[in-house]
This record gives sequence, structure tokens and C-alpha cells, in this order.
Amino acid sequence: MRRTLSAVLSAATTVAALGVSGCAGHAAMPPVPAPVPAAPTVAAPPADLGPLPAPEALAAVLYRLADAGIPGPDKLALIQTTTPADTAALDAFGTALRDGGFAPITISASDIRWSEPHRGHVLATITITGADPDDAGEFALPMEFRPSAGDWQLTRETADMLLAFGNARTDPVVSVLPGPPAPAPGG
Repeated sequence: MRRTLSAVLSAATTVAALGVSGCAGHAAMPPVPAPVPAAPTVAAPPADLGPLPAPEALAAVLYRLADAGIPGPDKLALIQTTTPADTAALDAFGTALRDGGFAPITISASDIRWSEPHRGHVLATITITGADPDDAGEFALPMEFRPSAGDWQLTRETADMLLAFGNARTDPVVSVLPGPPAPAPGG
């Protein structure tokens, strides 16, 4: 931004200097002020919401969801509006990751920001990498979290997307991001 503003002001100064040094006997036209580009506005975080969560706090939610050793009923609090009927899907998610060769996983959260349409919720890009990135790949998804009892939980909409994705895949190659092609089965 500073470089652009300097370029605009330099151009205006050059035009003004050329206008002043015009032919003798001709009145110089006053320089036309160059428009100054407005600084981009960044919405201030809502003061009453406190700080954004640490990336580790959001990753912890997903680590617990992916842990096949944690029973489904113990995972209900990790997702908005779950019921005991959801425990089978929660158990299946962790088991699918483990049995598909994707576990243990590495989870990172980045680009954490307040959600515009859902006050108090945060959006984050979650990147999940399998135990062997060359074999299992990596994927990144935008996910939404909401505060709950001093902690964070996935929104129901995000959980539905994630659990459906986990149940739809049975092979160990999961790659939404560009990467090398998957090896042929048995080779």
C-alpha cells in the first residue's frame, strides 16, 4: 500500500512539475490532485467475544473425534446438538481412519477468524495429514466451531460433512489437495 501511494504521489508531482515548466507566456494549469486509494478496512473483532481460540484448542476437538480408543458416547460433547443415536457414527469415524491406515493423524488449524453469519462461532482451515503423507495423503477443509462450556465443539453442519466423508471412504488414500497419484492396488 505504501509503495502504491508513493507511486501515485510521484506521478502527481511529475505531472505538476511538467505543467509548471510549460512554455513561457502560457499560464501553468494547477495540478489535479491524484486520488488517494482508501486503506482497506478490517473489521475489528467483537470486543465482547474475547480472543480467538488457539489453533491447538480446535485441533484437540478433532484429535478426540478421530481417536478410535475413545468411545462414541464420550465424544458427544465435541459436536453441537448430538444425541446418543450419533454414537455409532462417531465410533465409525475413528475406526475408519485407523483401519484405513490414516491413523495416527496430524491435525493443524490455521486461518482462524470469527464467523460472519454466526456470532461467536469461528471458522478455521483444518489440515489433516495421515501417518505416512506419501501413502495416505493430506486434506484440508474449512470447519466451523462454536463455544461450549468453556471449550470448543464442531458445529453440527461441519460434523455432518466430516462424518459423511469419513464413512464414504474405505481406502487409505485421501487427497483433496493436489499431490502425487495414488499407487495402484497391490503395487
